[in-house]
Amino acid sequence: MNVLFIEDDRMNRRVVRDMLEVAGADMEEAESAEEGLRLVDINDYDMLLVDLRMPGMDGITAIRHVRAREDAKGRVPIIVVTADTAIDLRERCIAAGADDVIFKPVAMDNLFDAMGRVLAAHGDDLLE
Repeated sequence: MNVLFIEDDRMNRRVVRDMLEVAGADMEEAESAEEGLRLVDINDYDMLLVDLRMPGMDGITAIRHVRAREDAKGRVPIIVVTADTAIDLRERCIAAGADDVIFKPVAMDNLFDAMGRVLAAHGDDLLE
């Protein structure tokens, strides 16, 4: 499984990378939404993990850009990874096109549960 994590915090990216490596998944990193969208243009991913609060473009806007694509990349599963606890956060993320939302600090079981739910909804296995 090839995952792109769009997250401005290096330590958060490292923690999630370590978790995904345990499961045998590969992870690429983007430090900004703009960089993440460029990587989506040139690479194929099985899933995107997207932070909401980043300098420049925010995660909701990045998700909308991905969902606006007319090719298969516009349907890639997306999980929001956030520390935001706003009451309407989940609804806003789903309305933007996210498949699920998990909260920081990320726990391995929460990450893998969300990945499993999202991939099952897309008809795929958690890890190939």
